[in-house]
Amino acid sequence: MPRDILPALFPAQLEDAVNRARDALLRRQNPDGHWVFELEADATIPAEYVLLEHYLDRVDTELQEKIGVYLRSSQGEHGGWPLFYAGEFNLSASTKAYFALKMIGDDPEAPHMVRAREAILAAGGAERSNVFTRCQLALHGEVPWQAVPCMPVELVLLPRWSPFHLDKVSYWSRTVIVPLVVLMALRPRARNKCGVRIQELFCTPPEQVRDWIRGPYRSRWGRVFRHLDVVLHAVERHFPAYVRGRAIAWSVRFVTERLAGEHGLGGIYPAMANTVMMFDALGYAPDHPHAAAAWASVRRLLVVNEDRAYCQPCLSPVWDTGLAGHALAEADGADTASVAAASDWLRERQVLDVVGDWAAARPKAVPGGWAFQYENAHYPDVDDTAVVGMLLHRHIREGGDAALGEAVRRARDWVVGMQGRDGGWGAFDADNNHFYLNHIPFADHGALLDPSTADVTARCVSFLAQVGMAPDDPPIAKALSWLRAEQEKDGAWFGRWGTNYIYGTWSVLCALNAAGVPHDDPAMRRAVRFLLDTQREGGGWGEDNETFAAAPPGRYRHSNPSQTAWALLALMAAGEAAHPAVAHGIAWLAKQQKPDGEWDEEPYTAVGFPRVFYLRYHGYRLYFPLLALARYRSLQRSNDRRVAWGF
Repeated sequence: MPRDILPALFPAQLEDAVNRARDALLRRQNPDGHWVFELEADATIPAEYVLLEHYLDRVDTELQEKIGVYLRSSQGEHGGWPLFYAGEFNLSASTKAYFALKMIGDDPEAPHMVRAREAILAAGGAERSNVFTRCQLALHGEVPWQAVPCMPVELVLLPRWSPFHLDKVSYWSRTVIVPLVVLMALRPRARNKCGVRIQELFCTPPEQVRDWIRGPYRSRWGRVFRHLDVVLHAVERHFPAYVRGRAIAWSVRFVTERLAGEHGLGGIYPAMANTVMMFDALGYAPDHPHAAAAWASVRRLLVVNEDRAYCQPCLSPVWDTGLAGHALAEADGADTASVAAASDWLRERQVLDVVGDWAAARPKAVPGGWAFQYENAHYPDVDDTAVVGMLLHRHIREGGDAALGEAVRRARDWVVGMQGRDGGWGAFDADNNHFYLNHIPFADHGALLDPSTADVTARCVSFLAQVGMAPDDPPIAKALSWLRAEQEKDGAWFGRWGTNYIYGTWSVLCALNAAGVPHDDPAMRRAVRFLLDTQREGGGWGEDNETFAAAPPGRYRHSNPSQTAWALLALMAAGEAAHPAVAHGIAWLAKQQKPDGEWDEEPYTAVGFPRVFYLRYHGYRLYFPLLALARYRSLQRSNDRRVAWGF
């Protein structure tokens, strides 16, 4: 047990905390019933946006000045830029941020630029940045194309049985790669009217570098693929022109079919920005419908305030609305007007008529999922689908519109159809586990694939169990077996899409409870012990994103509201609502709550790609603490301390 714990809340204090948090969340709800909060990444995305404007010569000087404020404010004490709040120096993010600030007009001899340059050079220079950074540098003429792994556009024409096929990589990789390989074939050059260069960031002049791709390799496959890359670079220029033309035409069709208007290819910034540059390189006029839509999709990601601005990696309305809806359903019951409005808004966004890329692996599955964004019909994900499905089902059970039942049924059937052969679920695709592809030079980020993960699998189990599937039905039985095998020695589960072991453990304990696993089950007891052992002094919980590398699981230098809420929800799902640790965690949340009912949270508690790309959901600090406080209140009022819902 932690020392210096807070006294438990009186019922009136708990009631006040729940009501203020509920009112704060309601103030954020849009008139049509949905929520959308800012989604923040690191300096990489706003820096790339600055470079994109200069690439196209569409420079918005006032906007860039505001982005400059954002970039300067996020520079670390180490001189460079981290991948998350207060994180360690990252070479690639720092290279892009420096380049962007120089494009904006910062003097290279200004103190902050000198510190950044010294840190970059001390880390090996820009020549040691990652593949995507070197692609940006090649497009701006800062490095030769030899610096980039060879990815011939002709790859898109390979048959499905080939070792590399687009169906074998994740949705996010697929949508980024297709327009990018067109750019790599055409090799356009940024307009860069200001003539900004960053050769001062290289320890070795780029034209003299001979080892752009080098170890350490993660396996012997890495060395094999390294030699194959040398061969491809040598022979690519001899590929027949008509085949290249077919490949480019195929790529353009792929992109335009999935463009989704101003919502953009895949709904994610890298794919959308590559699409903008692809259309430009192919000679599309800026007012061409496809080119204009692609540019509009990027601009929709901007967050512009009075004194600063940044670019989001994507928009998260379905995820935010589903999670906020669960918090309000717990606080006020699912038949409230706010939950009804959210449910209606979500029902309209269920993907029912589009057979997306997921059908390559699951051709018999019937569409019925939800995407993360406002519109991304080719790429629904099972995590959003499970969260939304549970909310709609709860809304029906607590007096809501029974007509939502068909939406829940379609969601259930699609989720079942997307289960992997191993018993788990990935986020967007099934059986996307061709792990050898993570060893190609292009995949130096190690995030090319979308295999089964504990947090997504747990969410699917929670959904299926909540809507009535029995624990011994094959989908749940296989998933539970997979989850048991994935438990870490210390009792935790790895959190792929949240930080990290607290997130994964919360997800799985909710699933085990929903599936009827007894609370005295050894797996649940080990997980509870992990959470009790990692509770911090004062009663809260926190976890560092460095736990995706080598930091101790479940630990951080201070507690965070969202992670404390996950730990509390996990303990309550495991039957520990009466445990003193839960009372003290609830007291910590109440103490941290501001007079307006909200919480502050600067650390990033989510992840796009472990060790590569992290996220800060601005809504997490609002709806997760509300959900935890309201659930605790509900269980205190009830004679039955078992959590009745999957989420």
